[in-house]
Amino acid sequence: MPDVKTVYWDAVGRAQQHSYSNQLWRAYSDAVNTAFFARWLPERQVDCLLKTDLFDEALSDGLYPYLACRARSVVGIDLSMATVQAAGSRYAELRAIAADVRCLPFADNKFDMIISNSTLDHFESRGEILVSLRELNRVLRSGGKLFLTLDNLANPIVALRNVLPFRLLNRMGLVPYYVGQTVGPRGLLRVLRQAGFDTQDVVALMHSPRVIAVAMARLFEKYAATETQRRFLRFMLGFEHLSRWSTRFVTGYYVAARADKR
Repeated sequence: MPDVKTVYWDAVGRAQQHSYSNQLWRAYSDAVNTAFFARWLPERQVDCLLKTDLFDEALSDGLYPYLACRARSVVGIDLSMATVQAAGSRYAELRAIAADVRCLPFADNKFDMIISNSTLDHFESRGEILVSLRELNRVLRSGGKLFLTLDNLANPIVALRNVLPFRLLNRMGLVPYYVGQTVGPRGLLRVLRQAGFDTQDVVALMHSPRVIAVAMARLFEKYAATETQRRFLRFMLGFEHLSRWSTRFVTGYYVAARADKR
């Protein structure tokens, strides 16, 4: 029998698929993530890659088109069967599996590379983040690489969101589904070390003013011509230059790490 969390994320997955979704914002998010991982992922193709959620692939292009060029086999997991089915129907060659990242159904040392894209920031406790990272370490081969993003607790908007009641934010329409505990750059370094990883780099990404940007994307998608929407996307992507500034961990909505298994 499915547990409460599985039932909840199934309901979220179905609701997101059947309700109005901000495709212009999703296009922006996909573009930021793809450009970001393109800077970090090695050029050579690996045998087997794991992606730890399929939410983006169920609702938009997601990272899969890019990752499929970087691995001979891409396995994607998600707690929601509805999301797994939607992503699998969109991408026939993706091996989509319903699974919990805290207890993975894979043998030790199976994957050459793992992409965890804003997956581990939906738990009720930081301890669950550590449990998940230890599972990712277990299924990653020796010397394998983990590429991880999480909501950035050093960003004031994320910090404020996390101290306010979720039900209130959800009722106001500011947070469409549950967001949980997360960490900032220092906390991420610490938890990765505890999980058995050697961190090579920690950066920040998605520097646009998120609340305003999401609202503007909805307006442009609804009322603006296609060329105007393209210009809006280019404008939004320009905010990523803030990743070079000393204030990057204040403006970046996500903190990201590149780490190796010891």
